[in-house]
Amino acid sequence: MLSYEIINQEDTAIIREVYDNDNSQEMFEQELDNALEAGYKYIIIEPTQLADETVRWITVGNFLSQTAIISSVLSAGTAHFWTSKPFLYGPLCMASFVCTGLYMISWQFDPCCKYQVHKDPRLKSLQKEDNTPSLPVVIERGSDTKRKIVHTSVTVVSTAYCMWKLYEYCK
Repeated sequence: MLSYEIINQEDTAIIREVYDNDNSQEMFEQELDNALEAGYKYIIIEPTQLADETVRWITVGNFLSQTAIISSVLSAGTAHFWTSKPFLYGPLCMASFVCTGLYMISWQFDPCCKYQVHKDPRLKSLQKEDNTPSLPVVIERGSDTKRKIVHTSVTVVSTAYCMWKLYEYCK
């Protein structure tokens, strides 16, 4: 049992690590899906395997979003300064386009994309009474609308700019 005094219980779902039967992992996943769909502010995930998978999924989504933004900016900057070198800005523009496409297809409609891993130092103070080493993962709901708008618009603008620069270079 964990001590969760630092988190408001009303807007928190806790996925407890209780192995009742052979289908416990599926039950944990169903509890997480229900909590994600319900839109709790915080979700505390105790089962280690499910917590690791959730953190990995959130991390990959964040990576795709950040890669799309960074490669978009780099491709537009490269196209601006080195118009005559499409082999430099072309792959960056394509990477941005692919990352944005993957994000939009795989992550945009997933309820998990609205959550981020909560990194509050007070969470380190949570200790299990049985002193086992693994701490739960806490994910926090936030608005992802700005991030979606930013990385999609930056990708569209930089792709259009790179295509225009490529057109100018080829004519």
